[in-house]
Amino acid sequence: MTTEPWTIRKVLTWASDDLRTRESDTPRLDAELLLANVLGINRIGLITDADRPLAKEELARYRELHKRRRSGEPVAYLLGVREFYGRPFRVDKRVLVPRPDTEILVEVALHRMRARSLSARVLDLCTGSGCVALSLAKERPTWSVLGTDISEDALVVARDNAARLGALPRAAFTCSDLFAGIAPGARFDLITANPPYIPDGDKSSLAQTIVGFEPLVALFGGDDGLVFAKRIIAEAPPFMAPGAVLAMEIGAGQAQEVASVFRERGFDEVDIRKDYGSIERVVSGLRPS
Repeated sequence: MTTEPWTIRKVLTWASDDLRTRESDTPRLDAELLLANVLGINRIGLITDADRPLAKEELARYRELHKRRRSGEPVAYLLGVREFYGRPFRVDKRVLVPRPDTEILVEVALHRMRARSLSARVLDLCTGSGCVALSLAKERPTWSVLGTDISEDALVVARDNAARLGALPRAAFTCSDLFAGIAPGARFDLITANPPYIPDGDKSSLAQTIVGFEPLVALFGGDDGLVFAKRIIAEAPPFMAPGAVLAMEIGAGQAQEVASVFRERGFDEVDIRKDYGSIERVVSGLRPS
């Protein structure tokens, strides 16, 4: 009795159906990305070679990745890379997976700094993988960017991304609990931040793919989710040059309260920007006058 070979088509059909039963939002895409990675081809190659049987070693490698994905591990961790603002960033369990919504933070920062595109000093708080800091450094090669994070493990990943993307030495990283490790006399033209902003009480409602794998220290922001956002707004002004911009990503439903805190602290021209899903995602303002 002959066993039907495991072709690319058959593997993708089986894997997609299996992931769909495990509540994956993108079962077919997940299966294709993982198989393309194993075979060293792109997703177009999966279509053109759909009837090619997998070698025993290829099938074994794919099954191992699939097993990890069906347990909830993010595809980005399995591939070791995630695209952000058009560039590949190395990611693993030491850092959050960069989300497309965070690209809005980069866009807001670039827009509000358009008059100073030739020279600026930038501080990126809670930098994680360095995706925001390094996107700014690559988009504006004459800017000097400092990224900080409380996690030394995350900074290892950020520095590696800086080297891979050719952003050194204009982009540097240092360990700091928000502004605690920044020299008192330092002044920045732009401060960006993507702090932890999920309320502690929401942990039980989050998907296992998030709470089971991504670093919790980068996710939760106290009872209302705004502990770190409020600290940043309160502590930022002494580190801001005249006319400097503070731009911060926040969670769904938090924008109006955060904007109010900006205004209470004296920030000018406070603005709210929506993300691709029309959720108010980034609040920004100018240094208090």
